[in-house]
Amino acid sequence: MIFFDNASTTKCTKESVEIVTKYLTENYYNPSALYHNALSVKQDLERARQTIIKKLRGEGKIIFTGGGTESDNIALLGSKKIKGGRVIVSSAEHAAIYATANELKARGYEVVFAPVDGNGKVIEEEFIKLLTPSVTLVSIIHVNNETGAMNDIQRLCKLVKSKCPRALFHSDGVQAFGKLEVNLRGAGIDLYSMSAHKIGAPKGVGALYIAKGVSVNPIVYGGGQEGGLRSSTENTAGILAYEKAVIDRYAKLGETEQKLKEIRSYIADNLQNIDGIKIISPLDGSPYILTFTVPRVRGEVMQHALERRGIMVGTGSACASNKASTRIAEALGLQGKYVDGVTRLSFFIENTMEEAEIFVKEYFDVYKELEKYGS
Repeated sequence: MIFFDNASTTKCTKESVEIVTKYLTENYYNPSALYHNALSVKQDLERARQTIIKKLRGEGKIIFTGGGTESDNIALLGSKKIKGGRVIVSSAEHAAIYATANELKARGYEVVFAPVDGNGKVIEEEFIKLLTPSVTLVSIIHVNNETGAMNDIQRLCKLVKSKCPRALFHSDGVQAFGKLEVNLRGAGIDLYSMSAHKIGAPKGVGALYIAKGVSVNPIVYGGGQEGGLRSSTENTAGILAYEKAVIDRYAKLGETEQKLKEIRSYIADNLQNIDGIKIISPLDGSPYILTFTVPRVRGEVMQHALERRGIMVGTGSACASNKASTRIAEALGLQGKYVDGVTRLSFFIENTMEEAEIFVKEYFDVYKELEKYGS
Protein backbone atom coordinates (compact mmCIF):
# COMPACT_ATOMS: atom_id res chain seq x y z
CA MET A 1 0.00 0.00 0.00
CA ILE A 2 1.17 3.52 -0.87
CA PHE A 3 -0.09 6.15 1.56
CA PHE A 4 -0.10 9.66 0.09
CA ASP A 5 -2.62 11.20 2.51
CA ASN A 6 -0.29 12.18 5.33
CA ALA A 7 -1.84 15.64 5.76
CA SER A 8 -4.88 13.85 7.17
CA THR A 9 -2.81 11.69 9.52
CA THR A 10 0.50 9.86 9.70
CA LYS A 11 1.52 6.40 10.74
CA CYS A 12 2.94 6.33 14.26
CA THR A 13 6.67 5.80 14.15
CA LYS A 14 8.20 2.81 15.90
CA GLU A 15 9.82 5.17 18.41
CA SER A 16 6.48 6.81 19.24
CA VAL A 17 4.82 3.44 19.76
CA GLU A 18 7.61 2.39 22.14
CA ILE A 19 7.12 5.55 24.21
CA VAL A 20 3.35 5.04 24.31
CA THR A 21 3.80 1.45 25.47
CA LYS A 22 6.20 2.51 28.22
CA TYR A 23 3.86 5.17 29.61
CA LEU A 24 0.77 2.95 29.39
CA THR A 25 2.29 -0.12 31.03
CA GLU A 26 5.22 1.09 33.19
CA ASN A 27 5.10 4.83 33.89
CA TYR A 28 1.31 4.99 33.80
CA TYR A 29 0.92 7.21 36.90
CA ASN A 30 -1.33 10.26 37.10
CA PRO A 31 0.98 13.29 37.00
CA SER A 32 -1.30 15.11 39.47
CA ALA A 33 -0.68 12.51 42.19
CA LEU A 34 1.85 13.25 44.94
CA TYR A 35 3.85 10.03 45.27
CA HIS A 36 7.31 9.77 43.78
CA ASN A 37 6.48 7.81 40.61
CA ALA A 38 3.76 10.29 39.69
CA LEU A 39 6.03 13.27 40.34
CA SER A 40 8.58 11.70 38.02
CA VAL A 41 5.97 11.53 35.25
CA LYS A 42 5.06 15.17 35.92
CA GLN A 43 8.72 16.08 35.46
CA ASP A 44 8.66 14.26 32.11
CA LEU A 45 5.68 16.38 31.04
CA GLU A 46 7.48 19.58 32.02
CA ARG A 47 10.49 18.48 30.00
CA ALA A 48 8.23 17.91 26.98
CA ARG A 49 6.88 21.46 27.30
CA GLN A 50 10.39 22.85 27.25
CA THR A 51 11.34 20.71 24.25
CA ILE A 52 8.47 22.18 22.23
CA ILE A 53 9.10 25.76 23.42
CA LYS A 54 12.72 25.50 22.27
CA LYS A 55 11.75 24.21 18.81
CA LEU A 56 9.21 27.03 18.49
CA ARG A 57 11.85 29.55 19.60
CA GLY A 58 9.15 31.10 21.73
CA GLU A 59 8.86 32.87 25.06
CA GLY A 60 5.80 31.66 26.88
CA LYS A 61 4.20 28.40 27.87
CA ILE A 62 2.76 25.23 26.35
CA ILE A 63 -0.51 23.64 27.37
CA PHE A 64 -1.31 20.17 26.12
CA THR A 65 -4.71 19.54 24.56
CA GLY A 66 -6.67 16.78 22.85
CA GLY A 67 -5.62 17.91 19.35
CA GLY A 68 -5.20 20.78 16.93
CA THR A 69 -8.94 21.50 16.85
CA GLU A 70 -9.12 21.95 20.61
CA SER A 71 -6.01 24.15 20.54
CA ASP A 72 -7.65 26.35 17.90
CA ASN A 73 -10.84 26.56 19.95
CA ILE A 74 -9.01 27.57 23.13
CA ALA A 75 -7.03 30.20 21.22
CA LEU A 76 -10.06 31.81 19.58
CA LEU A 77 -12.70 31.38 22.27
CA GLY A 78 -10.54 31.59 25.39
CA SER A 79 -8.27 34.50 24.49
CA LYS A 80 -9.21 37.83 26.04
CA LYS A 81 -10.65 40.09 23.35
CA ILE A 82 -12.46 43.39 23.11
CA LYS A 83 -16.16 42.57 23.19
CA GLY A 84 -17.70 43.03 19.76
CA GLY A 85 -14.33 43.75 18.17
CA ARG A 86 -13.21 42.70 14.70
CA VAL A 87 -11.83 39.19 14.18
CA ILE A 88 -9.87 38.46 10.99
CA VAL A 89 -9.28 34.96 9.65
CA SER A 90 -8.18 33.88 6.20
CA SER A 91 -10.80 32.56 3.81
CA ALA A 92 -8.86 29.28 3.43
CA GLU A 93 -8.55 28.28 7.07
CA HIS A 94 -9.03 24.75 8.36
CA ALA A 95 -12.59 23.98 9.49
CA ALA A 96 -11.46 24.19 13.13
CA ILE A 97 -10.80 27.91 12.69
CA TYR A 98 -13.63 28.63 10.25
CA ALA A 99 -16.31 27.06 12.47
CA THR A 100 -14.94 28.69 15.63
CA ALA A 101 -14.82 32.10 13.91
CA ASN A 102 -18.49 31.67 13.03
CA GLU A 103 -19.19 30.91 16.68
CA LEU A 104 -17.48 34.20 17.59
CA LYS A 105 -19.71 35.92 15.05
CA ALA A 106 -22.76 34.42 16.75
CA ARG A 107 -21.45 35.85 20.04
CA GLY A 108 -21.39 39.38 18.65
CA TYR A 109 -17.93 39.78 17.14
CA GLU A 110 -17.41 41.21 13.67
CA VAL A 111 -15.78 38.39 11.71
CA VAL A 112 -14.17 39.17 8.36
CA PHE A 113 -12.32 36.84 6.00
CA ALA A 114 -9.02 37.83 4.40
CA PRO A 115 -8.91 36.86 0.70
CA VAL A 116 -6.32 34.37 -0.55
CA ASP A 117 -4.73 33.89 -3.95
CA GLY A 118 -5.13 30.82 -6.17
CA ASN A 119 -2.58 28.91 -4.08
CA GLY A 120 -4.27 29.62 -0.75
CA LYS A 121 -1.87 32.30 0.46
CA VAL A 122 -3.22 35.46 2.09
CA ILE A 123 -3.13 38.47 -0.26
CA GLU A 124 -1.16 41.00 1.74
CA GLU A 125 -2.62 44.10 0.08
CA GLU A 126 -6.17 42.96 0.85
CA PHE A 127 -5.20 41.88 4.36
CA ILE A 128 -3.88 45.34 5.20
CA LYS A 129 -7.21 46.90 4.23
CA LEU A 130 -8.91 44.88 6.96
CA LEU A 131 -6.67 46.20 9.75
CA THR A 132 -8.97 48.73 11.40
CA PRO A 133 -8.65 50.07 14.99
CA SER A 134 -11.39 47.65 16.12
CA VAL A 135 -9.35 44.52 15.34
CA THR A 136 -9.02 42.39 18.46
CA LEU A 137 -7.90 39.00 17.08
CA VAL A 138 -6.28 37.71 13.89
CA SER A 139 -5.86 34.04 12.99
CA ILE A 140 -3.89 33.07 9.89
CA ILE A 141 -2.94 29.49 9.07
CA HIS A 142 0.82 28.92 8.82
CA VAL A 143 0.82 26.17 6.18
CA ASN A 144 -2.44 25.69 4.32
CA ASN A 145 -3.64 22.13 4.88
CA GLU A 146 -5.33 21.96 1.47
CA THR A 147 -2.56 23.35 -0.76
CA GLY A 148 0.67 23.57 1.23
CA ALA A 149 0.89 27.34 0.65
CA MET A 150 2.99 28.96 3.39
CA ASN A 151 1.88 32.27 4.85
CA ASP A 152 4.58 34.61 6.12
CA ILE A 153 3.08 34.76 9.59
CA GLN A 154 6.00 36.78 10.93
CA ARG A 155 5.35 39.57 8.44
CA LEU A 156 1.58 39.41 8.82
CA CYS A 157 1.90 39.51 12.59
CA LYS A 158 4.18 42.55 12.45
CA LEU A 159 1.65 44.32 10.21
CA VAL A 160 -1.08 43.60 12.73
CA LYS A 161 0.99 44.76 15.69
CA SER A 162 1.99 47.99 13.93
CA LYS A 163 -1.59 48.97 13.04
CA CYS A 164 -3.55 47.25 15.83
CA PRO A 165 -1.20 46.99 18.84
CA ARG A 166 -3.91 45.65 21.16
CA ALA A 167 -4.83 42.79 18.83
CA LEU A 168 -3.79 39.19 19.41
CA PHE A 169 -2.25 37.13 16.60
CA HIS A 170 -2.88 33.39 16.39
CA SER A 171 -1.68 30.88 13.82
CA ASP A 172 -2.79 27.31 13.15
CA GLY A 173 0.57 25.57 12.86
CA VAL A 174 -0.75 22.02 12.56
CA GLN A 175 0.80 21.44 9.10
CA ALA A 176 3.94 23.43 9.92
CA PHE A 177 5.37 22.45 13.29
CA GLY A 178 7.70 19.48 12.96
CA LYS A 179 7.94 20.04 9.20
CA LEU A 180 9.63 23.43 8.94
CA GLU A 181 11.61 25.83 11.11
CA VAL A 182 9.44 28.02 13.30
CA ASN A 183 10.44 31.24 15.10
CA LEU A 184 7.69 32.77 17.20
CA ARG A 185 9.84 35.02 19.37
CA GLY A 186 10.88 37.65 16.87
CA ALA A 187 7.47 38.23 15.34
CA GLY A 188 5.52 38.58 18.57
CA ILE A 189 3.06 35.79 17.73
CA ASP A 190 0.71 35.34 20.68
CA LEU A 191 -0.87 31.92 20.12
CA TYR A 192 0.14 28.91 18.01
CA SER A 193 -1.68 25.57 17.62
CA MET A 194 -0.08 22.16 17.01
CA SER A 195 -1.07 18.52 16.57
CA ALA A 196 0.81 15.30 17.28
CA HIS A 197 -0.62 12.91 14.71
CA LYS A 198 0.62 14.95 11.76
CA ILE A 199 4.25 14.10 12.55
CA GLY A 200 4.28 10.42 13.50
CA ALA A 201 2.82 10.57 17.02
CA PRO A 202 -0.60 9.40 18.26
CA LYS A 203 -3.97 10.97 17.59
CA GLY A 204 -5.71 12.74 20.44
CA VAL A 205 -2.76 14.95 21.42
CA GLY A 206 -2.20 18.60 20.62
CA ALA A 207 -0.54 21.66 22.07
CA LEU A 208 -1.13 25.39 22.29
CA TYR A 209 1.66 27.93 22.65
CA ILE A 210 0.70 30.98 24.69
CA ALA A 211 3.18 33.85 24.62
CA LYS A 212 4.35 35.48 27.82
CA GLY A 213 1.87 38.10 28.99
CA VAL A 214 -1.06 36.76 26.96
CA SER A 215 -4.20 35.96 28.97
CA VAL A 216 -6.39 32.99 28.08
CA ASN A 217 -9.48 31.75 29.88
CA PRO A 218 -10.33 28.03 30.00
CA ILE A 219 -13.17 26.63 27.92
CA VAL A 220 -12.98 23.27 29.72
CA TYR A 221 -13.41 23.23 33.50
CA GLY A 222 -12.50 20.62 36.07
CA GLY A 223 -9.51 19.67 38.18
CA GLY A 224 -7.28 22.52 37.05
CA GLN A 225 -4.67 20.62 35.06
CA GLU A 226 -2.47 22.45 32.54
CA GLY A 227 -2.33 25.56 34.68
CA GLY A 228 -6.11 25.63 34.92
CA LEU A 229 -6.45 26.17 31.17
CA ARG A 230 -7.30 22.61 30.13
CA SER A 231 -8.69 20.45 32.89
CA SER A 232 -8.53 16.67 32.41
CA THR A 233 -5.85 14.16 33.32
CA GLU A 234 -3.05 14.55 30.80
CA ASN A 235 -2.50 11.93 28.12
CA THR A 236 1.07 11.36 29.27
CA ALA A 237 1.74 8.48 26.90
CA GLY A 238 0.64 10.50 23.89
CA ILE A 239 2.36 13.69 25.01
CA LEU A 240 5.74 12.04 25.55
CA ALA A 241 5.46 10.21 22.25
CA TYR A 242 4.78 13.63 20.73
CA GLU A 243 7.93 15.00 22.33
CA LYS A 244 9.93 12.14 20.83
CA ALA A 245 8.40 12.77 17.40
CA VAL A 246 9.27 16.48 17.61
CA ILE A 247 12.88 15.70 18.51
CA ASP A 248 13.21 13.15 15.70
CA ARG A 249 11.55 15.32 13.04
CA TYR A 250 13.76 18.32 13.74
CA ALA A 251 16.90 16.18 13.88
CA LYS A 252 16.38 15.28 10.20
CA LEU A 253 14.41 18.31 9.04
CA GLY A 254 16.67 19.32 6.14
CA GLU A 255 17.18 15.76 4.95
CA THR A 256 13.45 15.05 4.96
CA GLU A 257 12.63 18.32 3.22
CA GLN A 258 15.06 17.61 0.39
CA LYS A 259 13.78 14.08 -0.07
CA LEU A 260 10.13 15.18 -0.23
CA LYS A 261 10.92 18.09 -2.55
CA GLU A 262 12.33 15.60 -5.05
CA ILE A 263 9.26 13.34 -4.74
CA ARG A 264 6.89 16.29 -5.06
CA SER A 265 8.74 17.74 -8.06
CA TYR A 266 8.89 14.39 -9.84
CA ILE A 267 5.13 13.89 -9.56
CA ALA A 268 4.28 17.50 -10.43
CA ASP A 269 6.51 17.49 -13.50
CA ASN A 270 4.93 14.30 -14.81
CA LEU A 271 1.38 15.44 -14.13
CA GLN A 272 1.94 18.51 -16.31
CA ASN A 273 1.43 16.20 -19.30
CA ILE A 274 -2.28 15.93 -18.52
CA ASP A 275 -4.35 18.26 -20.67
CA GLY A 276 -6.11 20.95 -18.64
CA ILE A 277 -4.52 20.11 -15.30
CA LYS A 278 -4.04 22.90 -12.77
CA ILE A 279 -1.35 22.52 -10.13
CA ILE A 280 -2.77 24.38 -7.15
CA SER A 281 0.16 24.05 -4.75
CA PRO A 282 2.78 26.79 -5.18
CA LEU A 283 6.37 25.89 -6.08
CA ASP A 284 7.59 27.59 -2.90
CA GLY A 285 5.02 25.83 -0.71
CA SER A 286 5.44 22.98 1.74
CA PRO A 287 7.22 19.98 0.20
CA TYR A 288 4.81 17.81 2.17
CA ILE A 289 1.75 18.69 0.05
CA LEU A 290 0.95 18.62 -3.69
CA THR A 291 -2.60 19.52 -4.73
CA PHE A 292 -3.92 19.64 -8.28
CA THR A 293 -7.23 19.54 -10.11
CA VAL A 294 -8.45 18.22 -13.46
CA PRO A 295 -11.71 19.06 -15.26
CA ARG A 296 -12.71 15.62 -16.52
CA VAL A 297 -12.39 13.31 -13.50
CA ARG A 298 -13.90 13.99 -10.10
CA GLY A 299 -11.44 13.85 -7.24
CA GLU A 300 -13.58 11.45 -5.25
CA VAL A 301 -13.89 9.08 -8.22
CA MET A 302 -10.13 9.16 -8.71
CA GLN A 303 -9.57 8.57 -5.01
CA HIS A 304 -11.61 5.38 -5.00
CA ALA A 305 -10.11 4.15 -8.27
CA LEU A 306 -6.58 4.57 -6.92
CA GLU A 307 -7.57 2.93 -3.65
CA ARG A 308 -8.47 -0.22 -5.57
CA ARG A 309 -4.87 -0.20 -6.81
CA GLY A 310 -3.47 0.16 -3.31
CA ILE A 311 -2.81 3.91 -3.39
CA MET A 312 -4.38 6.23 -0.80
CA VAL A 313 -4.75 9.92 -1.70
CA GLY A 314 -6.88 12.77 -0.42
CA THR A 315 -9.39 15.11 -1.99
CA GLY A 316 -8.98 17.82 0.65
CA SER A 317 -9.20 18.10 4.41
CA ALA A 318 -10.25 14.87 6.09
CA CYS A 319 -11.98 17.03 8.73
CA ALA A 320 -14.17 18.79 6.16
CA SER A 321 -17.59 18.09 4.80
CA ASN A 322 -18.33 18.43 1.09
CA LYS A 323 -19.64 21.93 1.77
CA ALA A 324 -16.44 22.87 3.57
CA SER A 325 -14.30 21.50 0.73
CA THR A 326 -16.30 23.64 -1.71
CA ARG A 327 -15.65 26.65 0.53
CA ILE A 328 -11.90 26.23 0.10
CA ALA A 329 -12.17 25.63 -3.66
CA GLU A 330 -14.20 28.80 -4.06
CA ALA A 331 -11.73 30.76 -1.92
CA LEU A 332 -8.98 29.59 -4.29
CA GLY A 333 -10.99 30.88 -7.26
CA LEU A 334 -11.70 27.46 -8.79
CA GLN A 335 -14.72 27.30 -11.06
CA GLY A 336 -16.84 24.75 -12.90
CA LYS A 337 -15.63 21.17 -12.97
CA TYR A 338 -12.28 22.19 -11.48
CA VAL A 339 -14.06 22.50 -8.12
CA ASP A 340 -14.82 18.76 -8.10
CA GLY A 341 -11.57 17.55 -9.66
CA VAL A 342 -9.23 18.23 -6.74
CA THR A 343 -6.73 15.61 -5.58
CA ARG A 344 -4.36 16.21 -2.67
CA LEU A 345 -1.17 14.20 -2.27
CA SER A 346 0.65 14.58 1.02
CA PHE A 347 3.92 12.98 2.02
CA PHE A 348 5.87 11.98 5.09
CA ILE A 349 9.22 10.52 6.09
CA GLU A 350 8.56 6.94 4.92
CA ASN A 351 7.50 7.84 1.38
CA THR A 352 9.98 7.02 -1.38
CA MET A 353 10.77 7.94 -4.98
CA GLU A 354 9.84 4.39 -5.97
CA GLU A 355 6.34 5.03 -4.63
CA ALA A 356 6.21 8.28 -6.61
CA GLU A 357 7.09 6.43 -9.80
CA ILE A 358 4.41 3.82 -9.16
CA PHE A 359 1.86 6.55 -8.43
CA VAL A 360 2.57 8.37 -11.71
CA LYS A 361 2.16 5.18 -13.72
CA GLU A 362 -1.03 4.14 -11.95
CA TYR A 363 -2.51 7.64 -12.04
CA PHE A 364 -2.08 7.92 -15.82
CA ASP A 365 -3.60 4.47 -16.33
CA VAL A 366 -6.62 5.34 -14.20
CA TYR A 367 -6.98 8.80 -15.70
CA LYS A 368 -7.05 7.48 -19.27
CA GLU A 369 -9.72 5.02 -18.25
CA LEU A 370 -11.91 7.52 -16.39
CA GLU A 371 -11.63 10.60 -18.59
CA LYS A 372 -13.64 8.82 -21.28
CA TYR A 373 -16.69 9.04 -19.03
CA GLY A 374 -16.14 12.66 -17.99
CA SER A 375 -16.97 13.93 -14.53
